[in-house]
Amino acid sequence: MLAETDILPPDSPLTEARMRAAVEARDAALDGRFVYSVRTTGVYCRPSCPSRAALPKNLAFHTTCATAEAAGFRPCRRCRPDAASSAQRQAGRIADACRLIAASETLPSLDALARAAGLSPFHFHRTFKAVTGVTPRAYGAAHRASRAADSLASGASVTDAVYAAGYGAPSRFYAGAAGRLGMAPSAYRKGAPGERIAVAVEPCALGLVLVAATERGVCAIQLGDDAETMRADLRARFPHAEIGPGAPGFAARVAQVVGLVAAPARAHDLPLDIGGTAFQQRVWEALRRIPAGTTASYAEIARAIGEPASVRAVAMACGANRIAVAIPCHRVVRSDGALSGYRWGVARKAALLTREQEEG
Repeated sequence: MLAETDILPPDSPLTEARMRAAVEARDAALDGRFVYSVRTTGVYCRPSCPSRAALPKNLAFHTTCATAEAAGFRPCRRCRPDAASSAQRQAGRIADACRLIAASETLPSLDALARAAGLSPFHFHRTFKAVTGVTPRAYGAAHRASRAADSLASGASVTDAVYAAGYGAPSRFYAGAAGRLGMAPSAYRKGAPGERIAVAVEPCALGLVLVAATERGVCAIQLGDDAETMRADLRARFPHAEIGPGAPGFAARVAQVVGLVAAPARAHDLPLDIGGTAFQQRVWEALRRIPAGTTASYAEIARAIGEPASVRAVAMACGANRIAVAIPCHRVVRSDGALSGYRWGVARKAALLTREQEEG
């Protein structure tokens, strides 16, 4: 049964067994991926249709509503498979709310956002958190911080950026700013001028590894095959930082990372300069708690951080991780055990998991 189905690529194949299991579980996660028809009633339904279960022998499966109708079936009046699903309608409302937040000088009240979405404040708050993984207030705070970061990157003074982003006082922005930006606001401005980032690219067990660190800790571990491409990616993130070789002690840290790629199950004490949003940091901390040699699904991570409905947001946070191996997003798989996407290539993800299991 697919009670924990998580994100599948659009072209991911669906076997008949998987579709039958989805229908049995009334799995809304696969709504839109296929429909099923019932020979005895002449209707076709979504996988999540709440109607009384039909006998398995009477089911057939169709990739689209059009193919089901071409086969002579009509849409179910209860689940309306030919219309937008409830989840799709909710996602649309939340997307509109996000745009409203982005366009507003100050964060609209919960009542105002709920009215615009046509929902009660309680239902809106619960739906917003389920879709985005954070509350409307947290989303607004993250957007405001992002707007301030964009202003800083464009050359605005810290004070101008703070007020332009909608902060009532600079103190509200400075509180936790280093955690959001990965450095002090004055350093982030104009692409981190004056920020010293030590970088090295070395051969490793999986090709090349780039290690970058600020004075607070490692801010990037990248895996790849082309050193210049990897360096260019780092420069794009911090275009005005002072990026160059580290002090003599930095070589030891690079060697530690090279060893970690070769033996990813080993414990490490690397200091990390993570940055990221509050939600991303919660996800990344949960990843670090996955025991070496084991895996967890996106749904399991969502439950671990107390946000069981935020599977998609968890997947996005995993994809945003730029510190390979030390923050082990390679240990996250789909609920069926299959390997999903990995910033540095699925082959490297498989190799890291294999190494961990061998070490265990």
